[in-house]
Amino acid sequence: MKARYKFRFYPTNQQQRLLAQLFGCVRVVWNDALAICKKSEKLPSNNHLQKLVITQAKKTDERSWLSDVSNIPLQQSVADLGVAYKNFFDSLKGKRKGKKVGSPKFKKKTNQQSARFRIGGFSVKGNQVYLAKIGNVKPIWSRQLPSAPTSCTVVKDYANRYFLSFVVEIEPIQIDAKNQSIGIDLGIKTFAVMSNGDKAISPDYSRLDQQIRRKQRQLARQQKDSRRRNKTRIQIAKLHNEIADTRQDFLHKLSTKVVSDNQAIVLEDLNVSGMVRNRKLARAISLQGWREFRVFCEAKAEKLHRDFRVINRWEPTSQTCSCCGYRWGKVDLSIRSVLCLNCNAEQDRDENASKNIEMVGMGHRHDLKWTRSDYQTTPVASCSESSRITAL
Repeated sequence: MKARYKFRFYPTNQQQRLLAQLFGCVRVVWNDALAICKKSEKLPSNNHLQKLVITQAKKTDERSWLSDVSNIPLQQSVADLGVAYKNFFDSLKGKRKGKKVGSPKFKKKTNQQSARFRIGGFSVKGNQVYLAKIGNVKPIWSRQLPSAPTSCTVVKDYANRYFLSFVVEIEPIQIDAKNQSIGIDLGIKTFAVMSNGDKAISPDYSRLDQQIRRKQRQLARQQKDSRRRNKTRIQIAKLHNEIADTRQDFLHKLSTKVVSDNQAIVLEDLNVSGMVRNRKLARAISLQGWREFRVFCEAKAEKLHRDFRVINRWEPTSQTCSCCGYRWGKVDLSIRSVLCLNCNAEQDRDENASKNIEMVGMGHRHDLKWTRSDYQTTPVASCSESSRITAL
């Protein structure tokens, strides 16, 4: 299986100028090829586009400077445009899973910049990496590459940080799990509640989020293309990176622990795009990174030969008692603890949901027929049952 290894590096002033020139050429080739595709009735092939926007463009006075950079990232830029169009058409036809993908857009100078080198355009020599027509760069090797990389992408993010991203082939690892299975209920105040009783509290992003809001109001008042506006834009990008780095570190550590300790990991398929429509919770939900955590767990489960499962989002995991299977119906979000009307077991809302997620994911369901014959399920707890419901 393939994996991506990312390392930060600090280029010299001369290398920064060469990389800026490379990013500009890659951006221009992408935009020229995209403009041709939008004007054409039929999508041109990659070979035809490369001939038009690279080979023939180098012979003109307007694009003669394309010869000053390596030809490999330019060709990869056109190939990436073809992949972007393929994903767009597959998404329209329903062949691609996940959220709908939009059509390719023109690249801007202020956005994240990248250039991808194939084999022949880069090489790893000891502690240095050679990039064609850029020179040797020294990344900070936080870990060793497990195998020879097949590609190397140079990335410059919004905050002007430089990274080298390698794609390598790795072998799955066989490690014995401590537990058979675990169910995980994701939330906002408590990020994850496990079926074994463990809880994971997400980092506090409120201080950085308030700074971002203040800087964004300041950015809106500044004149476009001014030096101060550009300075504020970089400050906002650094704050966003600090939140993203903190969240990613937390999610990596949590997902590694969960996947290492359990043979089967069960999550609930959350409708995040629908949940963020709630304007009061949208910002808090977006900061959590539920989807990112699911992606990490799925990738690490494949690496460690674990069983990763996702149950249907319509399963009533918060409306059913995990002890006896009695279904009490919908309960307001402010209610954090429920006393079951059937077995008199007091259930914490999140822990009860995590246990139900595990049972549904592993194929163990309660037989609800006998409970329905004796008790009537109410959609919402009535006032007469207030003594059986506790709010924290």
